[in-house]
Amino acid sequence: METTTLKLQGMSCAACARNIESAIRAVAGVNQCSVNFGAEQATVQYDPETTDLTAIQTAVADLGYTALPLSVQEIVAGEADTEKASRLAEEQRLLRRVAVGGVISLVMVIGSIPAMTGLHIPYFPMWLHNPWLQFILATPVQFWCGASFYRNSWKALKHRTATMDTLIVLGTSAAYLYSVVITVFPGFFSAQNLMPDVYFEVAVVVITMILLGRLFEQRARGKTTEAIQKLIGLQAKTARVIRAGQEVDIPIAQVVVGDVVLVRPGEKVPVDGEVIEGASTVDEGMVTGESLPVSKQPGDEVIGATLNRTGSFRLRATRVGKDTVLAQIVRLVREAQGSKAPIQRLADQVTGWFVPVVMAIALATFLIWFRVTGNLTLAIIPMVGVLIIACPCALGLATPTSVMVGTGKGAEHGILIKDATSLELAHTIQTIVLDKTGTLTEGKPAVTDFVTVLGTAHQNEFKLLRLAASMERNSEHPLAEAIVRYAQAQGVDLTESRQFEAIAGSGVQGIVADRMIHIGTRSWMTELGIDTRVETLDGTSLEAQATVLEADGKTTAWIAVDWEIQGFVGIADTLKSTSASVVSTLHRMGIDVVMLTGDNQQTAAAIARQVGITRVYAQVRPEQKAAVVQALQAEGQGQRKPGKPGIPHFNLQPSTSRIVAMVGDGINDAPALAQADVGIAIGTGTDIAIAASDITLISGDLWGIVTAIQLSRATIRNIRQNLFFAFIYNIAGIPIAAGILFPFTGWLLNPIIAGAAMAFSSVSVVTNALRLRRFEPVMYAIDQ
Repeated sequence: METTTLKLQGMSCAACARNIESAIRAVAGVNQCSVNFGAEQATVQYDPETTDLTAIQTAVADLGYTALPLSVQEIVAGEADTEKASRLAEEQRLLRRVAVGGVISLVMVIGSIPAMTGLHIPYFPMWLHNPWLQFILATPVQFWCGASFYRNSWKALKHRTATMDTLIVLGTSAAYLYSVVITVFPGFFSAQNLMPDVYFEVAVVVITMILLGRLFEQRARGKTTEAIQKLIGLQAKTARVIRAGQEVDIPIAQVVVGDVVLVRPGEKVPVDGEVIEGASTVDEGMVTGESLPVSKQPGDEVIGATLNRTGSFRLRATRVGKDTVLAQIVRLVREAQGSKAPIQRLADQVTGWFVPVVMAIALATFLIWFRVTGNLTLAIIPMVGVLIIACPCALGLATPTSVMVGTGKGAEHGILIKDATSLELAHTIQTIVLDKTGTLTEGKPAVTDFVTVLGTAHQNEFKLLRLAASMERNSEHPLAEAIVRYAQAQGVDLTESRQFEAIAGSGVQGIVADRMIHIGTRSWMTELGIDTRVETLDGTSLEAQATVLEADGKTTAWIAVDWEIQGFVGIADTLKSTSASVVSTLHRMGIDVVMLTGDNQQTAAAIARQVGITRVYAQVRPEQKAAVVQALQAEGQGQRKPGKPGIPHFNLQPSTSRIVAMVGDGINDAPALAQADVGIAIGTGTDIAIAASDITLISGDLWGIVTAIQLSRATIRNIRQNLFFAFIYNIAGIPIAAGILFPFTGWLLNPIIAGAAMAFSSVSVVTNALRLRRFEPVMYAIDQ
């Protein structure tokens, strides 16, 4: 299956979105389709062997709409201005029609004041209410200003569907045509004892108000994509590269992988790369949300679109164009903004039958009023009011606008949310499982102790270190890197290894200098039949020394040469400065925090105590991590179900049924991230972990967990407000327009007021969603 995102043009309401979604799903080979009215996007998953993009676009075109593929490459190349220009052009088109309609509406309303109020106004220019003059003024508004309503209604009619434009056309056309008949045949109505009053101003003002509402809505919806525009605006326009020994300024799109790029103080880093010369501090906050500049040295990676602060340096381009971190962030945010949240399902179901039901209510209103009163005018006015006041747009915009603002706000804080479902689900999280290494800790451990059978400061100690480091340099594990760095700091020369093999969750093995080397956990050594119960030359037990180190939170990596233990390395991984505060804040938010680690029980307990975690799973192998998450998910009704066999743990307390989130950064965390209800990946981790996650913290700052949950809660609260307003508006507005209050108050809703209410219902929903732009996370100090 392939997944593509299409930019849709021509939609006017949520019913349009539903019609497009149905048409795309009907294309053979399409597996899934989600059309987001707020984002004006369609996310389509299809089988390329059965169909192609052209067939999907044709299906959309047959409905009278346009579907254009979204290209990340075009975005980073600076061609996203086309979308902005298109939006501005649409705003100008609406503004012209609103201006014309507004002037004519003002004239016609003034001319209708005596008729509407029944007052005699001296010296009033009664000719303004002349039916033929109003006919001449109303016609261009009806058919030029309101042309888009007729076009869209005709498209829908050809495909036997109906949209909000259908309701507008029916309502305004009824008022306009009724007035035309009265203008041409006034005697007929007088003969029927009916006042020959025209309602041209109703049609004109309603059309103008709806267009004005759409103009405001267009501008407000443009603000929901500000986060995307800000991200795109971060991209440098040019890069200074070294070619043929000369410094050359070229457009960013012409930079290729391998180019050497010069970055001076105050300049943006053009592309992702690796520093090869020079040093500086780089402000990465605009991409990662990190508040402090980061020091960069040769060998460090830099991210395109970040700001170089102090020194100058040269980098070798490693990712350009659509492969840069910025381009991937833009793509992920766009996809998230175009996705649908589960909470939107009810609104989608209502939208599906909304227009036909409203048309039926309007017809019933006309028939009832005409049957009861026998007055054609009194029957038409409430019917027009029902058609005009009904608004599926408010329902269609209630969820996607909030999702667009919420995911964009997340990106501003260095949080990438995969889709609307993840954003919604995050607010229900009850248990968070935190990996230890690289998540709670820095993930860059250092060797603190090196204990051998022969003791310290012995020549054989360095021989053993040479064997261990030569083996470990084949591994990408943080503990392995710590051993290699320690050996290099001691001036130990490394040699080649053969038959290297990494045993996930246990250790590594291979041959160095014709010696069989095993480096790993004590339990793995026992499984291999290697006896760890050995003593040093001074009679001290290695296991006793290791137990002391492990009690202090250090990890021990045992070294066996030719199947005999020769020593172990004590390694400490420092906690991140924010770990304890984040755990404290999560507790305050009512969330249970669990630590999951492959380390031994003592080390895990020591780290857990430092950060305030009381529930720990220790010595968990990679293949067991997903099972632990599954076991947590299965807990319910205050009783713990039987756990998975072979998973050591301590202080495992019974809990209620849980929505579980997993936070990790390594390849071995990927299955658990995928198993969890919400997978949260540390952005500084591996690509596999990030791909398996629902939320990615770009900077690796654990405060992103708190921010993501609080943002989810704020977004869902905002969506519920929008849905409540949209439903209440229609539930209350339609009966009032139908005249339900008339028997009690004698009051009948003027269609002009109905038009104004409908026009601004969508605007109010979008405006409420925009309040999320003021979101800021609440951080609590650590409990003392």
